[in-house]
Amino acid sequence: MHPRIEDYAIVGDEQTAALIGRDGSVDWLCLPRFDSGACFARLLGDADNGHWRIAPKGVAGPCTRRAYRPGTLVLDTEWETAEGAIRVTDLMPQRDRAPDLVRIVEGLRGEVTVRSTLRLRFDYGSIVPWVRRTDGHRVAVAGPDSVWLRSEPAVHTWGENLSTRAEFTVSPGQKVAFVLTWHPSHEPRPPQIDPHRALKAAVADWRAWTARCGYRGPHRDAVVRSLITLKALTYAPTGGIVAATTTSLPEEPGGVRNWDYRYCWLRDSTLTLGALLACGYHEEAAAWRDWLLRAVAGDPADLRIMYGLAGERRLSELELPWLSGFAGSTPVRIGNGAVNQLQLDVYGEVMDSLALARRSGLAPKPDIWALQRTLVDWLRTHWRQPDEGLWEVRGGRRQFVHSKVMVWVAADRAVRALEDHPELGGDLDGWREMREEVHREVCEKGYDAERGTFTQYYGSRELDASLLLIPRVGFLPPDDPRVTGTIDAVRAELGHRGLLRRYSSDNSTVDRLPGGEGAFLVCSFWLADALHAAGRTAEARELFERLVGLVNDVGLLSEEYDPVAGSQLGNFPQAFSHIGLVNTALALFGDEEAG
Repeated sequence: MHPRIEDYAIVGDEQTAALIGRDGSVDWLCLPRFDSGACFARLLGDADNGHWRIAPKGVAGPCTRRAYRPGTLVLDTEWETAEGAIRVTDLMPQRDRAPDLVRIVEGLRGEVTVRSTLRLRFDYGSIVPWVRRTDGHRVAVAGPDSVWLRSEPAVHTWGENLSTRAEFTVSPGQKVAFVLTWHPSHEPRPPQIDPHRALKAAVADWRAWTARCGYRGPHRDAVVRSLITLKALTYAPTGGIVAATTTSLPEEPGGVRNWDYRYCWLRDSTLTLGALLACGYHEEAAAWRDWLLRAVAGDPADLRIMYGLAGERRLSELELPWLSGFAGSTPVRIGNGAVNQLQLDVYGEVMDSLALARRSGLAPKPDIWALQRTLVDWLRTHWRQPDEGLWEVRGGRRQFVHSKVMVWVAADRAVRALEDHPELGGDLDGWREMREEVHREVCEKGYDAERGTFTQYYGSRELDASLLLIPRVGFLPPDDPRVTGTIDAVRAELGHRGLLRRYSSDNSTVDRLPGGEGAFLVCSFWLADALHAAGRTAEARELFERLVGLVNDVGLLSEEYDPVAGSQLGNFPQAFSHIGLVNTALALFGDEEAG
């Protein structure tokens, strides 16, 4: 039986991350970066595409229990067997350019024979490396990649069926530590780490970091776990935050809506920045702001919706036909063709993020205002264009209402900045005129007076969950009848057993992709936010309680959820979902409980 998405946990070093199943198998790991080729790709194929399982010999099923150590990204997985019990502790210590995956096996009770099966396959499971033994290490090399495996104390390993195996027995208190280290094959082996010291340091560092969280309200554990997850999705060398650690986890089992999310989206910027700042993580917020500035620098006409970890712009989309897909969901894709789409909303999101950074007191950077002026001035002559919209639909450009609302946001934030700081300089009257014109057009062309709701795009009858952001960004007050009517209409039309789809993918005139998808989790959080802002706090809290209950056993959320099957869908763990959880908790409880 194929694992479910929620069967996985992650460990990471803020450069990449490994997905580990309940059965003790590392089924996904890209080295050395989130967007590098995977050396373990069983997640999207089968065992021959690479994995590393450590578990009691003869036990094929899942563990007895597992949990992160409180306040950390250190994972403990335990098995109870007839012979005794063991614990496997997984972590990825932080160090530059030499990712390490540490797996420490500890005997808890009785005497248990443990088996390790390591099957390395570089380039997304397509390349079998050459493996040799050197100075007590197993060394696997293929092209640019080199991986070293060692154990402390040393255990006997042997090759079998193009894999490296080991068997050993542990008694109570006995520990065997494995360290898997990547480095470029043309360079000398990096210095070895002490796995036990690395564990102590990781626990101490993570707990010091989580202790800084200023939120003290209900569901603090879920909020802290979400913040840890956002930290784990951060590429520390640049400050960029990837949308997820994975590619091609399906939005519908067996479907084709399988996309690569190992990149950084501008659409996440304001919500991410707000969550980090509100919880006291100004250093991380500043790093994200600075990544944003570097990424968007250049011609405003060439603003992309997403970028690579360091701000790369070429993310060419390819299909990997040798991978059978998660639970048979093909195609498996790397890269993302949506990078070339026009999405006017990103201009508003960038302007909103930089306005928030200024209000929050982040240290100013040279030329930020010059960049903002350039973005708004470009929008003045281009905002009337149709675009592909927030959800990156591949069915052609439309006059999406959310895109136009975010154009209004861009103009509004520019006007407000100049009103507060006239010394900055700019065309205040021209920007005010643009703001008023956009607002008037959206209310005339994007609102269906007969139904009492804003629509997905001008003249359509379809709805979109992004309309719930209208009060959040200040376009209209939350108690405006047009807003409350939109909340009720979106909830009625896009509701899916109490949760919310982002739009109707069934017979959609803008989607043009076969099949459907699950409830989009961040949209459900947006619904809770909108209900609360409209004064319907009891409904908002009831929805939030349900959403928090959807996290898996270690507190992680994917992109979507299938309320019929009761399972998670889409790439995992998903930054947008965890950002939604944090921001909704802050909205519902922050004023009364935050420290």
